[in-house]
Amino acid sequence: MTTTSPGTRTTDSAEMAVAIADRLLDPEPIIAATGSAATSLSRGLAGTALLHARLSAHHPRFAAAADLHWARAARMSISEPPRTGGVFNGVGALAASLILGTPYLLDPGPYQASVRRSVGWLTARATAIAAWQQERRDAGHAGTPWQTYDLINGLSGIGRILLAAVHAGHVDAEPGLLAAGSSLTAMIETPVRGRPGWWRPDPHNPAALADPHNRDAANTGLAHGIAGPLAFLAACRLTGWGCAAQADAIRTAAQWLLQWRAGDSWPPQVTADDLAGTSAGPSTRGRRDAWCYGAPGIGAALLAAGRALADPDLVEVARSAIDALAARTGEWDTEGPTVCHGSAGVLLCADATGSNRTADIAADALTAQYDPQLPFFFQHHDHGRVSDEPGLLVGAAGISLALVDQSGLAAPKAPIGWTAALLLPTPFQSPSDATIEGRFPR
Repeated sequence: MTTTSPGTRTTDSAEMAVAIADRLLDPEPIIAATGSAATSLSRGLAGTALLHARLSAHHPRFAAAADLHWARAARMSISEPPRTGGVFNGVGALAASLILGTPYLLDPGPYQASVRRSVGWLTARATAIAAWQQERRDAGHAGTPWQTYDLINGLSGIGRILLAAVHAGHVDAEPGLLAAGSSLTAMIETPVRGRPGWWRPDPHNPAALADPHNRDAANTGLAHGIAGPLAFLAACRLTGWGCAAQADAIRTAAQWLLQWRAGDSWPPQVTADDLAGTSAGPSTRGRRDAWCYGAPGIGAALLAAGRALADPDLVEVARSAIDALAARTGEWDTEGPTVCHGSAGVLLCADATGSNRTADIAADALTAQYDPQLPFFFQHHDHGRVSDEPGLLVGAAGISLALVDQSGLAAPKAPIGWTAALLLPTPFQSPSDATIEGRFPR
């Protein structure tokens, strides 16, 4: 593969990121492309607003766009029926976007009432999930439904946003943060009948039970598996919100992941047959080289755990798993350019962990997929299907954010960077000129 020089790549990345953001200024095409998910962080306005907030120091048009997208998402949320969930859909998505996005603004003051309401909603959600988890444990139920602890729907994602809120000075987030941390610590440290506390029980729905992906197992990945709680608890400890019990839980989860490491990656899930030693081989459903499942996301979580525990051996294992991707160029189990299971996700994980060679390869693979003829310049790929998506997790906003950070476009120093939404640390950024208006179309 031919790679560009670091200086050229930085300039191209900045120009491309700004061009994408300009294409996403108008909320109407975003709403048209996403339908019922128009307010989500994954696909819709909560994600595009976060992008514009991150770029708000670059030009006033992006601050105005962030305000417009937040306002439109808020109005649409009012008309939606109340729903439970985490930080990627519905009210929770708007809450996460506001909490992570407003610190990037030159004047966040007008948004403080909205942020306080967001903190209140997420705190109530965290305490409710934690209470339900405790009721299940008290009743002797084995395992934990992944939707209650994962990043997308559960306590890992909610807790991480509340941690960001605490660091931004919102003390009302503390009860929810403590509830999330305590619940996930108890989950990790409470195995049942030889199975880990995050074991996914069989669903009650017969249709769901027919899908092998839903059978009882323990997920490994950052999006839906134990790497998510691990990354959250490590972030708590690294920022002064840890405790001895959390340190033990971090070590337990990290050692379990190391136990099931297969070469330079991890199986997406560990099944009952795997535990019994009777399986034909590790599960192949899911990905092994992506942010959501596999070495990049799990490696980032393990690296944070190693730092939280001051364990250099764990840090080295984590980084080596991401570094090893550089030796398998062209063979990655990824698809497309987007964050969830594509090149942008690998780039973010590699940048966050200092795996420079892997980051360079991911950046080249990402920018090679740029197409100015597409509505949002990039398409999301999912098992052979392609779609035009504007949002953060599976769309152009996430790609632009990855390129913004990689290029080092200047921004006010936020207490916690936007990558907290992905359970990743903020990558190192060197100061650079924030006046890129280059050759990429808008």
